Parts: sequence; C-alpha cells; structure tokens
Amino acid sequence: MSERLDPRDRAGWKPAEPAERTGSVKRAGPAGPFELDELDVPVTQNELAEPFEMDEMDELLKLVERAGPVERAGPPRPGATTRTRVTEVTPGAVRERRDDLATEEPLEIRIQAGEARQTVAITMRTPGHDFELAAGFLYGEGMVTPGGIARIGYCTDEDVTPEARYNIVTVRLHGELPDLPALDRHFMTSSACGVCGTASLEALHDRCSPLPPQEGLRVSPEILYGLPRRLREGQGVFGKTGGLHAAGLFTPDGELLALREDVGRHNAVDKLVGWALMGERLPLGGHILMVSGRSSYEIMQKALTAGLPIVCAVSAPSSLAVDLARDFGMTLVGFLRDERFNIYSSPERITT
Repeated sequence: MSERLDPRDRAGWKPAEPAERTGSVKRAGPAGPFELDELDVPVTQNELAEPFEMDEMDELLKLVERAGPVERAGPPRPGATTRTRVTEVTPGAVRERRDDLATEEPLEIRIQAGEARQTVAITMRTPGHDFELAAGFLYGEGMVTPGGIARIGYCTDEDVTPEARYNIVTVRLHGELPDLPALDRHFMTSSACGVCGTASLEALHDRCSPLPPQEGLRVSPEILYGLPRRLREGQGVFGKTGGLHAAGLFTPDGELLALREDVGRHNAVDKLVGWALMGERLPLGGHILMVSGRSSYEIMQKALTAGLPIVCAVSAPSSLAVDLARDFGMTLVGFLRDERFNIYSSPERITT
C-alpha cells in the first residue's frame, strides 16, 4: 500500500518562504514522520520573469510530442467549503446568488501495523487537518499513545477510486495492532453526535485518572469573558459559511494557541488533540479548551484524555458531561456569553 502525505495536515506546517530573487532554490530536508516525501520548491521571481525564446519553445513542443499525451491530474482534494447557488428572499426582493457551504464528507480511519490493517472509524467531517483528526480520535479512544504513531498518510490502494483517496487515512503504528475491545466493531460517528456506543463513564475510570488539582492554575472571569470573541475571530471558515463548530486551545492568560473547525464539534476537538499529539505537546495541563457549541460527554472525554483541566462552552452541558467533569476533577463552564457563565464543577480554578 502506498500513501500520499499532505503538508497541510502536519502539525506546525507553514508554507515555504519564497526564495530570494537571486540565488539557487534549496530543497528542505526531512522533518519527521509527517513530512512529505518530496517538497514543492518555490519558483523564484527571476525564473518567472524570463520568457521562453522561440527556439526553446519549439524544442519543448517537440519533446511533448515525442512523450505522448500528458496524463491529467487526478480529482482535486475536497476543500473546507463548497460553492452553491441559492435563491435569497428578502422583503420586496428575490435574487439568485452564490453561497459557500461547509463541506461535509466521510473520512475512514484505518490503523496498520506491519501487514495487519483494520478500519476503526468512519466519521462525517469537514475536510482539512485530516491527519490531526485521525490521530486525535485514536488517542482519545486509547488506541495510540504519544510516540506510538510511525506515519500517517492518505490511501492510494489500486482498488480505491481516485475520488475516495482523500477520504481514507491510514495511521501506521509502531509495534502491533492494539488488542482493545474497540477493535471488535467499527465506530460509526457523525457530524452531530459523538461515537455511538462509546465506553460508559464507569469504563472510563479503568484507563483515566482524575486530574491533579494544579493549585497554581487560576483564571479570572475577565479572561473567560473574552474567550468566545477570540474564538469567533479565529474562525475563518465559519465567517464564509456560518455553519461550523470550533474548538480553541487557550492559555490561562487568554492567548489563543490553536483553533480547529469542523461540522462536528467532537471532530474539532479531535483535530486539536491530534495537533497536540503530533507536536509532542501532550498532556495539556494548565490550558483551557473553548468550544463553540454545547459540551457533551464525548467532548469531555477527549478533553480528559488530553489532560485539559478547564473546558468552556458557549452553550449548555449535558448531564453526563457534568457527571464526568465532577468525577475527574475538571472545571466545566457553560453558557459563556455576554459576560456571564455558569460553573458546573471544580469552581476553585476560577477566581470568582
């Protein structure tokens, strides 16, 4: 099986800096298991400015004719937004216009160790940061540990259609496939609920311990008041579509460290946890998780496994989310909006 890696899904990846106007272009070296096998080399301004001479163009055309037909590129990778046409109705006017939708497509997550391979989840997600999503999901379910991932790539099996290749991610593990009850069945997730049939609260105690008190961690209400605004300001795709959830990682001083968006609130958290896992930043003690919707059991479970002591949400928590927070010593804040909020558990971390 071959894999196609995408630099946009690698934690900390940034576009290559443009080459100097003069001088040679250098190819960057390997940067770890999530790096591309080959990196794009930026073209210098001088190269773009030099037109072909006519004799050079003739030679190029001859080479193309001898080489035969040029193979077309495969289907484009789906993006985070999809363009559509809508009919907008307002008082006294009806007009046709273009609109952007949040893309929703399936993602199959596979794990592989040696020649053994198994599908463990299929989720409906917004394309983008797929490798982080896969890594974060596996970590939250206890299938991988820090340092347990050897490589992540898109699937290019011959029996997979080109259109589906960017919807399948294979996570190669060090060692053998984990022997977990979760592998006896496939997880089926959606963009609305979490993992169906996820482990009960009692079973979560078997693999997670209550978080330490962290006596030095105190956050003021004024810091919390500003989190929804900072989260909203960082939501680039939401600004275009109005249809995405977000999860943001903040410092106790209110600094936004990372933000991920998705049609599924739990997917956004998985992407954030995957970012931390791939960047060797776990556990995330001393940080705040802020989510744009409600706080559910799935979100609290993922936050717990990442070591996050404070979880804030714009909307209400579920009853099981509150039970989990109280059982594991997590501070859970809900209805954080308009300079007000409710504290459902462990209020000692908030300086009220």
